[in-house]
Amino acid sequence: MKKLLKNLLPRKFLLRYHYFLAILATLYFGFPSKKMIVIGVTGTKGKTSAINFIWSCLTSGGYKTGIISTANIRIGEKEFLNEYHMTMPGPFIIQKFMAKMVKNGCKFCIIETTSEGIKQYRHIGINYDIAVFTNLSPEHLESHEGSFEKYKQMKSKMFEMLSSHRKVLDGNEIQKVIIANKDSEHSDHFLNFKADKKITFAINNKADYVADNIQETNTGVDFELAKVIFKIDILGKFNIYNALPAIIISRLFGISDYLIAKGLKELKIIPGRMEKIDEGQNFTVLVDYAHEKESITNVLQTANNMKIVGTKTIILLGAEGGGRDKAKRPIMGELAAKMADYVIVSNVDPYEDDPKQILEDIAISCEKFGKIRGQNLFVIEDRKQGIKKSLQLAKINDVVLITGKGAEQSIVIGGKRTAWDDRKIVREELKFVPPVN
Repeated sequence: MKKLLKNLLPRKFLLRYHYFLAILATLYFGFPSKKMIVIGVTGTKGKTSAINFIWSCLTSGGYKTGIISTANIRIGEKEFLNEYHMTMPGPFIIQKFMAKMVKNGCKFCIIETTSEGIKQYRHIGINYDIAVFTNLSPEHLESHEGSFEKYKQMKSKMFEMLSSHRKVLDGNEIQKVIIANKDSEHSDHFLNFKADKKITFAINNKADYVADNIQETNTGVDFELAKVIFKIDILGKFNIYNALPAIIISRLFGISDYLIAKGLKELKIIPGRMEKIDEGQNFTVLVDYAHEKESITNVLQTANNMKIVGTKTIILLGAEGGGRDKAKRPIMGELAAKMADYVIVSNVDPYEDDPKQILEDIAISCEKFGKIRGQNLFVIEDRKQGIKKSLQLAKINDVVLITGKGAEQSIVIGGKRTAWDDRKIVREELKFVPPVN
């Protein structure tokens, strides 16, 4: 019925409907975002991880903080997994959680803000104070008329909103701040919007905050920032980009480097983000949300850096249906073929599309770049069976990557939503994997 109405009703009517809902939700819950410092995080990848690092550092500094992200929702120390199968839930849900944050004494609210959420006016009624830009690469373009420029402009609306209002809390006017990744070629675009402060971070380019002396380990990453050493216990060098905004924001609010370092170090798990699943097996299993070119590259580079000589990298991947970015499928297939030893192509969320076509788009690309079906390439539509195969292929000290869904709590096949959690399935299947000598 919902899909039928979407097809029948004019697009302008639907957008007005979304706008009206957002205004109504804001009024109903009493404008909760006016009562907290609101941090919006946008970009193509890294948003959920950045938000969790910011939460951990602000919490370490003594500030009660709430978050709404793709993977999880937090109200202070209380955490829920995001069960809504969307990064930005509907406006009534967003406003309800923000109202709960206010009621529970949260000083900060951090919201993962997406182009699709903005397109449907879910950002209306959210009074942002700090806007964080992580990075930008082509994704969800079919939702934006196939235009990367329109995708970028949609994300820009969060930055436009900064100067549209002023907020006074505890007698102090809250400054408007833009924080941007200077290693992204698109950073200047987001830095051009009005703000009281503009702060940049980077690894490779000149910026206000530059990480150096980077050391990857099998438990996380160490790095320096102006001779201060920070350690994170989340795998992947790319996570430095997600940790830097947390350091910047924490310093803005007077948190000491000691407490910032403590906050970064104490964040052991970000649900479904390079999350290690350990059931006593003698190989490494990581569950990650990676589902496009940049993130697939990052997780495979991390896995290959972890490997010892003679061991293998095994990746399970897939792509979404529902009109989502068909162009990325062959790119993901190429990357997997070139960077992994074994590739298993399996369902992610085909929605109402033909799952076989999605899998073939990836698998054919894998074959073009040297993978052979039945030897080092396996196409297994059923995701549970695909996960099972990935684990069965693993030998001692191999690295297995289960990508595409992270900590999502459902899977959508044929328009039907079913309860799902990759991490739970992996744990169940690991019990049946015999130890390898």
